[in-house]
Amino acid sequence: MNLSVRLTLLSLAWAMVGLGIAGIFLPLLPTTPFLLLAVWLFSRSSPRLAKWLMDHPLFGPPLRDWQEEGAISRRAKLSAILLMSLAWWVAFEPPAVALLVVAGIMFTCGAFIVSRPEPPNKR
Repeated sequence: MNLSVRLTLLSLAWAMVGLGIAGIFLPLLPTTPFLLLAVWLFSRSSPRLAKWLMDHPLFGPPLRDWQEEGAISRRAKLSAILLMSLAWWVAFEPPAVALLVVAGIMFTCGAFIVSRPEPPNKR
């Protein structure tokens, strides 16, 4: 892989890590999908950084659970559903149509999250 492609992938991976970290603090911004994308980008550009992210004490377990089992922990499911519900409930007063569209998107995302299996207790 040439240097410019590798640097582009590394830059994008670090941007995804940044968005994932921001997602810890911002309720409407997800964390894990950005970190999954970062792992994928790192695996193409720097396997050492991909391993670092997968072995990270905070980010590694949910990433491994998703990659190995397609699983989401019960705690993460509850947090996601509660935060989505809270964000919708406290939303500013946009037009009713916008609220219904957002509710539909959140319901669809919530249904997907709830339908995922929970990881086996191996820790």
